[in-house]
Amino acid sequence: MKVALFIPIKLNNQRLPGKNLMDLDGKPVCEYLFETVSKIDEIDEKYVYCSDEAIIPYIPQGIKFLKRDARLDGFMVKGLDIIEAFVNDVDADIYIITHVTQPFTKAESIKNALAKVTSGEYDSAFSAVVLQDYMWYQGKPFNYDMKNIVRTQDLEPIYMETGAFFIFTKEVFQKLHQRIGDKPYIYEIDQFEAVDIDTREDFEFAQAVAAYLKKRKS
Repeated sequence: MKVALFIPIKLNNQRLPGKNLMDLDGKPVCEYLFETVSKIDEIDEKYVYCSDEAIIPYIPQGIKFLKRDARLDGFMVKGLDIIEAFVNDVDADIYIITHVTQPFTKAESIKNALAKVTSGEYDSAFSAVVLQDYMWYQGKPFNYDMKNIVRTQDLEPIYMETGAFFIFTKEVFQKLHQRIGDKPYIYEIDQFEAVDIDTREDFEFAQAVAAYLKKRKS
């Protein structure tokens, strides 16, 4: 069973230009995830999927550069278009897509979620954070009764997808054209792993998290 991981990267970011190469507590943002996936032996092939060869000097040994069509860098291009292009470029039984914009993703999280899919019990897996609070939707309470307000710990959990990783079989994507199948495993990640850099404010928050995590390790 062949497992292929790919990291889609574009260098012409709109909201925060150059974010993937910005210095985050002493090293480029992209280096965090590159180091993380390098530790996962259960993955057969690992790729950086980018149209710009300027990313190559940042890619460590063990991860391949695969040049993608520059049209995939368009601001209106959807994530599923990028996945489809990669699936057409690289044949595998199981695919993992992960993003450098979530630099604190843990190797252990990807490995554990991957094991759920390779076991055959699940056809896909994705990272999510648990939201267990009073939620509103379209101007109305979504998950609680205002006349009978229960404790937050007694509320039914709601899961929010994150971009840390999506794992799916080739069959799932070919049949459903989705990154999540009919029988997914929801892998809960913590708030650090969920940090996602899209804006300047996100980056500044990530800087604080990086400093905190480094201090906690020392």
